[in-house]
Amino acid sequence: MSGSGSVFAFAPAKVNLFLHVGDKRADGYHQICSLAAFADIGDDVSAELADTLSLSLSGPVAPMLIGDGDENLVLRAARALQSWARSVGRRADGARLSLHKNLPVASGIGGGSTDAAATLTVLNRLWHLAADDAVLERIAVALGADVPVCLRGVATLMQGVGEKLMEWPALPPMPAVLVNPGVAVATAEVFQGLNARSGVQPPNAQARYDRREVCAFLKQQHNDLEAPAREIAPIIGDALMQLTATHGAALSRMSGSGATCFALYESDIDAAAAAETLAKRNSGWWVEATTLR
Repeated sequence: MSGSGSVFAFAPAKVNLFLHVGDKRADGYHQICSLAAFADIGDDVSAELADTLSLSLSGPVAPMLIGDGDENLVLRAARALQSWARSVGRRADGARLSLHKNLPVASGIGGGSTDAAATLTVLNRLWHLAADDAVLERIAVALGADVPVCLRGVATLMQGVGEKLMEWPALPPMPAVLVNPGVAVATAEVFQGLNARSGVQPPNAQARYDRREVCAFLKQQHNDLEAPAREIAPIIGDALMQLTATHGAALSRMSGSGATCFALYESDIDAAAAAETLAKRNSGWWVEATTLR
């Protein structure tokens, strides 16, 4: 709790450390196998009691969301939880929601999904609903395949279309840099351009306590969506090349369906120096040093 009866939750960026794609299902969606980790940078969601539901936006990326209106995932999550609460006879009148938006939109790091997950968390507390994890995950999956994993906020293996979650051994803190070169790529278009698939057999989920062990393991994996995304937006290739060339970069890869890319580093110092270099070199790019877990 904070302020005058307000509730706050952090909405961390989600990074797909690898993303393997399998066959297309009858419903048109592809099966995937992906390891999601979470950053220590993200958005902020807060709420306080009110008679109706409303949402205010702030932060550097907020102008990108103006016009979303009722389609904003924060409001959709609020309405979904409110509907569940009323269906089981619990009171959920309204809330003044605030979203401070730092993460770029439509960028492959789960910005909208993590905001929706944080909304479910804050309203569950604000309205004293005591909805358990299973209930929240059922609501989350109806909002989007990435929302359930964002509710967990820890390293998790995603399967199915992303909604089937398997606990993954804790990762050591991984210094990283996230880069978005300022382009949007449509997920559906990226999947349409997919030629090579790694399949969805999950890799060995053994614990790896050393950063070098983690990087060695990840180098054996792929993001199958990277190649078609680079065809659509060649600047993704430029971002990956620049990340790879920074001092101390152990691995660079695209996250999700793009266009955000990441690199992993041996130390926080290397990550911070790389972020500074890349930001100076590329005006208009979104560049952040962070730690993944």
